[in-house]
Amino acid sequence: MRIVHLIAAGLLLAGSAIAGTTQTLTLDVQNMSCATCPITVKKALQQISGVSEVKIDYERKTATVQFDTDKASAAMLTKATSDAGFPSTVRK
Repeated sequence: MRIVHLIAAGLLLAGSAIAGTTQTLTLDVQNMSCATCPITVKKALQQISGVSEVKIDYERKTATVQFDTDKASAAMLTKATSDAGFPSTVRK
């Protein structure tokens, strides 16, 4: 039984080493002018590999995105929104 626990612990540590760093960015999104716009922006961002969470704030015209830095980048996120018709920039 002890060997099973050691193997399980080793697998957990190995999995942690494989996973990339999670980063959260807020994007300022242009052109969100109607109630369906946030849905389009969210779907565009969710299509990016490595994105784990997207929250849209229609009132503030922002998208907060949590993603794996080994799979996605800020440039990929802003390109996805721009390609969907909603240019964005990383909020500083």
